[in-house]
Parts: sequence; structure tokens; C-alpha cells
Amino acid sequence: MPRLRAFSAREVCRILQEHGFVKSRQSGSHIVMRKQTTDGGRTVIVPNHPEIRRGTLKSIIEQSGLPRSLFMS
Repeated sequence: MPRLRAFSAREVCRILQEHGFVKSRQSGSHIVMRKQTTDGGRTVIVPNHPEIRRGTLKSIIEQSGLPRSLFMS
């Protein structure tokens, strides 16, 4: 499986917004993105950094429920 490339917080938030997430609020250097679903909602916290570490990005992908392939290019 190909490795994830480095993303900035701005790029991650853009991908999340394209798939129904909205910026709920920001607390310090953490952006809270939220998506309403029929069974409640999903909340993803994105650290506002120039480059998000791969482990953190994997966690964001898992929390969002989006396919990993969106974060490959």
C-alpha cells in the first residue's frame, strides 16, 4: 500500500469540507470539523500545523470514515 503524503491542516480541512464536514469551531491550534449523519454525527479534530504527521493523519482518516485513497495524491 502506498504511503500517505504530507498534508497541511488547510489541505485536510479542504478535503473534509468537500465531503460534507463543516468547521464547527477552533480551540487554540485545533480545528474541530463536524458532519451530521442520520445516526448522529462525526467529529474530527485537525491540528492547525503546516505539516500533519502521518500517524495523526491516519487517525483523522479513521475518525472521518472517508476512504484513505482521498489522501494519497
